[in-house]
Amino acid sequence: MSKKRILIVGPLPLPTTGVSLANQVVYEELQKSPFFGVKTVNTSYSSFDEQLGAVSLKKLWFYLKLQVYFFKVFSHDIIYITPGQTFFGVVKYALYILGATLSRKQIIQHIHGNFLGKQYHLLSGCKKKIFHFLMSKTDKGIVLSDSLRPNFEPFIEPNNIYSLKNFVIDELFFEDEVIKQKNYTDLRIVFLSNLMTEKGIFDLLEALLKLEQQKIPYKAKIAGNIAPENQAIAQEYFSKLKWTKYIGVVDKPQKTKLLKWSNIFVLPTYYTMEGQPISILEAMASGNVVLTTPHAGIPDVFEHGVNGFFVKPQDPKTIVKQFYKLVDHKSLFTTIVQNNIHQARATYRVAHFVDNLEQIIFKT
Repeated sequence: MSKKRILIVGPLPLPTTGVSLANQVVYEELQKSPFFGVKTVNTSYSSFDEQLGAVSLKKLWFYLKLQVYFFKVFSHDIIYITPGQTFFGVVKYALYILGATLSRKQIIQHIHGNFLGKQYHLLSGCKKKIFHFLMSKTDKGIVLSDSLRPNFEPFIEPNNIYSLKNFVIDELFFEDEVIKQKNYTDLRIVFLSNLMTEKGIFDLLEALLKLEQQKIPYKAKIAGNIAPENQAIAQEYFSKLKWTKYIGVVDKPQKTKLLKWSNIFVLPTYYTMEGQPISILEAMASGNVVLTTPHAGIPDVFEHGVNGFFVKPQDPKTIVKQFYKLVDHKSLFTTIVQNNIHQARATYRVAHFVDNLEQIIFKT
C-alpha cells in the first residue's frame, strides 16, 4: 500500500501552546508510521498577546506571507488543519481549503476549543456565509470530546464528526518510585499556562495573597508567558507575594521538573476559546491534585472530588476554600493522586491518541 501524504497546516512550537504541542506530536508520530509521509506548514505567530483573534497589520502581513505555501496542497492526499476559532482564524486558511477542495483532497479539521460554533452564530451577512462556506468543505471534523461536537454541527454531517481524546507526553508519566518521593505534606502549588486574565491567573494570585494574609504556609511557582498588557498587574502581585515565584516560560525539561516538585495544579480558567487544556491532563499524569473550573470540555475529563475540585470562575475565595480542605484533610492527596495517575495512564497516552487519529484518517 502506498503511503498517504499528509500536509499538516497549523501552529508548531515555538511558542508552545496546547495546539502547537498537539501538532508537533501528530507530525512526529505519523512520521514514524510506514503508512504516512508527512510535511508541515507552520502558522505559529511568534508574538504573544492576550487578544487572540484580533488582527493587526503585522499579524496580517505574517499570514499573507504564509499563503505562498498553499501550493503544497496539490502534492498531498490529506490536508490536516488546526484552524483558529474566530473569523480571521478560519479565513487565514482559505487558500489551503480552496486548493484542497478544487484538487479533491481530503480535508481534516481538528479544533482544540469550544468557540468555533459560537463564533459562527455571532457572525452575520457575508462574513457568516464565508465562514460557513470554508468550514463546510471539511470532510472530517475532530473535537476533543463529545460535548464539543456542536462546534462542527452547523457545517458537516454528524457521522463525519469525531471525538479524539487528548494526550500527555511520555516524559510526564513518572515512575511509581518518583511519585513516592514527591512531597504531599506541604502545599506546593503550580500554575502552568499563559498568564492571561481569562486563564484565571489573577484569581489564583489573589487566593495566594489571602493565604499569606492568613499565615497559611505554602510554596507556589508560576510558569508561562505574560502578555504585555498584563505585565504591570502581574509584577505588582509578585512583589507582594513572599512565597510565590514567577519562573517565566518553561521548556520540556523545566516543565517535567516543575511537575515533579508540585502537588497541586491550579487552572481556574474561563477562557472564551478553551477546549480541554492539556495541562490538566499533564498534572493528573504527574501526580497532582487539580483545581479547575467546570468550563468548556473540562467536565468531560474531570470529576469533582475524584480528580481534584472544581472552583468557581472569577472567585478567589473558592480557590482558598479548596486549599483549606487539602490542608485539613491530607489523606485527600493520596486518594486523588492515585485516581489521577490511574486515569491518565489508562487513557491519555500518546500511543492511544495516535492510534485513534489513524483510525479516523483511514475511516471511509
